[in-house]
Amino acid sequence: VAQDIINNVKLKCCGIKVLYKNKQGITMCGIVGYIGFRDAYPILIQGLKRLEYRGYDSAGVALINNEGVMNVYKEKGKVSNLEALTSQRDISGQIGIAHTRWATHGEPSAINAHPHVSQSGRLALVHNGIIENYSNLKILLEKEGYTFKSSTDTEVLVQLIEYMQKKYDKSLENATIMALRMVVGAYAIAVIDKNCPDKIVVARKSSPLVIGIGADHKEFFIASDALPIVEYTKQMVYLNDNEVALLKIGKKIEINNLNYEDITPEVKEVNISLESLEKGGFEHFMLKEIYDQPRCMADCMRGRLLLNEKRIVLSTINMHRERLMKAERFIIVACGTSWHAGLIGKQLIEQWANIPVEVEYASEFRYRNPVISPDDVVIAISQSGETADTLAAFQLAKENKAMCFGIVNVVGSSIARASDTGIYIHVGPEIGVASTKAFTGQVTVLTLFALALGHERGTISKEEYESTIEELGNIPEKIKSVLAKDEEIKDIARSLTYAENALYMGRGFNYPVALEGALKLKEISYIHAEGYPAAEMKHGPIALIDENMPVVFVATHHQLYKKIISNIEEVKARNGRIIAVVTEGDEAVKEIAEATIEVPSTLASLAPLLSAIPLQLIAYHVAVEKGLNVDQPRNLAKSVTVE
Repeated sequence: VAQDIINNVKLKCCGIKVLYKNKQGITMCGIVGYIGFRDAYPILIQGLKRLEYRGYDSAGVALINNEGVMNVYKEKGKVSNLEALTSQRDISGQIGIAHTRWATHGEPSAINAHPHVSQSGRLALVHNGIIENYSNLKILLEKEGYTFKSSTDTEVLVQLIEYMQKKYDKSLENATIMALRMVVGAYAIAVIDKNCPDKIVVARKSSPLVIGIGADHKEFFIASDALPIVEYTKQMVYLNDNEVALLKIGKKIEINNLNYEDITPEVKEVNISLESLEKGGFEHFMLKEIYDQPRCMADCMRGRLLLNEKRIVLSTINMHRERLMKAERFIIVACGTSWHAGLIGKQLIEQWANIPVEVEYASEFRYRNPVISPDDVVIAISQSGETADTLAAFQLAKENKAMCFGIVNVVGSSIARASDTGIYIHVGPEIGVASTKAFTGQVTVLTLFALALGHERGTISKEEYESTIEELGNIPEKIKSVLAKDEEIKDIARSLTYAENALYMGRGFNYPVALEGALKLKEISYIHAEGYPAAEMKHGPIALIDENMPVVFVATHHQLYKKIISNIEEVKARNGRIIAVVTEGDEAVKEIAEATIEVPSTLASLAPLLSAIPLQLIAYHVAVEKGLNVDQPRNLAKSVTVE
């Protein structure tokens, strides 16, 4: 009978056509859990605050106190609202789960907030992801007498686990496996049972989940990533898809897959500086991360860029030289800011390694039935390493026996583990939703890789190879000189505060920078902005230009400089408001533009590492001037872990 349920036979017998709604949405909810000898509440609340960049529609916590009573508190809005709600409530207990939500199913409200509780009040569950067939499961449960308080897919899951637990007299862990075998969708979950206050059950599929192990297994920590728990333990287990873990005080982690097969956990040591999780005196994480970029670039290049020897050492090329040398094509798959970095990487690889490169939106690539061969190298770029579309595109490449190459920031992330090889960008945690240092880190890694590969293939001259290495070593100090112009950039940004639209233009290596600058302005200031190759202006966008239209040109003294001067003149002739990023000492653009921001001279191939910085600062200062929440812009979360 249980197998019949798993196969949805019961649904069919009820005359219900099994249709998956496939409700797709953006989600990056944050999960925290604790079981051990400490008070759980402070750990959970602090963890939620560190995960709030993943979602801030609502927050909630479930605790089991020493009398076996489960207390559940939920509130709409930010974690601070939840703190206010619980200030006069019973928050005792040494086991608990908590959640900060970014809504996909059901509007943001206290009722729809997590944790969700089963009908009997015995179980509580938190969930990151989407249960695509929740409506069919809900109908099944309603026929069994279950009622629902919320409009979420998550409440269906906790009710289903309780149904399995009661109907078949199963343990919490086995009931969870039975329920998950019926689920279609993505999930990272943590479940507690007030009748079993000595254990937590967790599981994942296509959504990240990490388990922190305390000394002698006397305590366990659960989180969506390592950031909320790294101050308590460095020993982490990253769950893989379709794995269910039982955490029981004093016992080692027990992991099974959905076929009830035992899995041996792989424990990794994670080193994250606690200072990187704080603002460090800056008003916002975004500004801190912009200012972090010189140090981050140095960290990214450390041990890889050997300035004294004028060479680049990458273990990925040493270990996979033959396959990389034989590659007939590179395919870069990415989303958002990472896609922009990929556009720069395309130019670098083609210029220095003489290998054709395609750059694809992962969300389109995965559904397009693309032609992939075993001689291709598919490069997935993702800050979090958890972007759902990018991960799915990567898995498609793996199925077609292409080489899978990951460029990620988060150690132990899903893309990192799915990779045949790759490079970490090592820029440290990025908390601000709008990516800044991850972008320059990705471009730096792509630069190192393209240079090293070109050198191995003999497609870059010794002179260009060594001169580029030398200049790359100078970039961190040159970024500092751009950051020193922050007050000047702040004054220029004020002129954009009341704009309703903006255009960003660039050419060559600076065209992706224009795209990235426009994205930053959209993300945090809510001003509609579009990036274009400057030469395309006459093919449509020029019709938008009038005295109210700011046009930001990335016009450093490199490729097609004279032609971009001509584009600037065309905007000037139509009374457009021109702001330009130029090379130090530029006089030609200064005579035409309303305002200019100078960056140090560098090679054309490295220009994005400097020209991106003023555009990040412009977006930041416009948002601050408008009184907006820079680190947590509306409708956005840090990463998209469900398509």
